[in-house]
Amino acid sequence: MALLDMLKAYSTDEKCREVLTKLRWPEGVECPRCKERRASWLKSRNQFECGPCSYQFSVTTGTVFNDTHLPLEKWFAATYLLCESKKGMSACQVQRTLGMSYKTAWYLCHRIRSAMIESQKEMMDGTVEIDETYIGGKARRGLPRKEKQVVIGIRKRNGELRLIHVNAATSEAIRKVMAENISEDVEVILTDESSIYPYAFTVDQKKLHKTICHSKEYVVGDVHTNTVESAFSLLKRGIVGTWHKVSAKHLPAYLEEMCFRFNRRKNSDLFIDTLRHMVTAPTLTFKSLTKETEAA
Repeated sequence: MALLDMLKAYSTDEKCREVLTKLRWPEGVECPRCKERRASWLKSRNQFECGPCSYQFSVTTGTVFNDTHLPLEKWFAATYLLCESKKGMSACQVQRTLGMSYKTAWYLCHRIRSAMIESQKEMMDGTVEIDETYIGGKARRGLPRKEKQVVIGIRKRNGELRLIHVNAATSEAIRKVMAENISEDVEVILTDESSIYPYAFTVDQKKLHKTICHSKEYVVGDVHTNTVESAFSLLKRGIVGTWHKVSAKHLPAYLEEMCFRFNRRKNSDLFIDTLRHMVTAPTLTFKSLTKETEAA
């Protein structure tokens, strides 16, 4: 869907609520409290009322839209910009494009981003590439060098991408990531010759492990890690050219956004699919988003 077509199709609050209602309750409006499907429409309040429990609710109740003061048309426009921009879009750009304060734009982007988290992920099989990359940590004159953040990338050939933030590039971290993402039916595991990988594999996985020596060559037949490295390149272009700076606290959310968009890059209904996730994702409050992280 082109931008102008989207703006025309969802130009009013009524049109936006209509599509959200269909996406959230494809089988009929359901009460969030008692789960009954006997709700009546209160036109004066722009809400539904459940017959059995008398609970009044709207299509945005309990979703990332909850308690928003922004028009839904702006929500839809921001969602379109985030999901259709290959390398993402910064809160500053959303602020300028849609005309709002930076704080509102920042919170808006994070709420949309929170809906891009996949709650249920299938284990990867087939041919899988694994590699690690490092984010941030550039030195500034007169200031101490900041610690780099480690991101593990897993890419199934002709399949999905996973980007996982870990505390350190160790065999233990790799082992945990593999246990949570790679199926026992995996056929080939491809990595570079880093010393962290051999100690991360089980006995059976070691038999499937193939490496490429980057100091000598980048491809030997089908043995390479180029597809996961191309995803790293896209991620870093997003950080350098779009977001400019990503904190360790919020890095996992940006990684989820990148994977969500990358894995659906050929989906012609990406915008609608994103909206579907937004009406089923839990509420993200400003307080929980900005609270201090607990010490490790």
